[in-house]
Amino acid sequence: MSELKNLGKIVDYDFNYNADFLEAIPNKNVDRNYFVRLTSDEFTCVCPITHQPDFATIKINYIPDEKLVESKSLKLYLTSFRNHGTFHEDAVNRIADDLIKLLKPRYLEVEGLFSVRGGISIVPFVNYGRGEFEDLAKTRLANRN
Repeated sequence: MSELKNLGKIVDYDFNYNADFLEAIPNKNVDRNYFVRLTSDEFTCVCPITHQPDFATIKINYIPDEKLVESKSLKLYLTSFRNHGTFHEDAVNRIADDLIKLLKPRYLEVEGLFSVRGGISIVPFVNYGRGEFEDLAKTRLANRN
C-alpha cells in the first residue's frame, strides 16, 4: 500500500473534477461475495447553466472483486465535484463509470439523493453487474421506485 498517494498524507483539495484522486487497495476477501456501502452526505456540484450549487447524499454499494476503493481517495474525488458544472444524472453516471474503471467490481450501484431545488427533487440511480451479477443489476434497476 506504499504506492497510495493520499492515505496518511496532507493533501490539497481540488474543487474541480479530478478522477485521479481515486485509488484502490487489495480486497483480502476476494473469494467471498459481500456488499460494501459508502455514503457521503456532503456531495456538492454546480448547475452547468446557472452555476448554482446542488447538494446531495451519494450512496455507493458494490460487490468487490480484487480491489476496494480507498476511502480517503473517494472523499477527495467526491469533493473534486465542488465547482464542477454537471447535471445530477451525469454526476451519478460519471461516479459509476470512474469506479467501474478503477475497481472492475462484480456489481456496483450509485444513487444520488439531490436536495429539492425549484420544487423538484432528482434521485438518479445507476447500476452495473457482470457475470453472475448481471441479473441482479437488471432486477435492482427494474424494481426501483
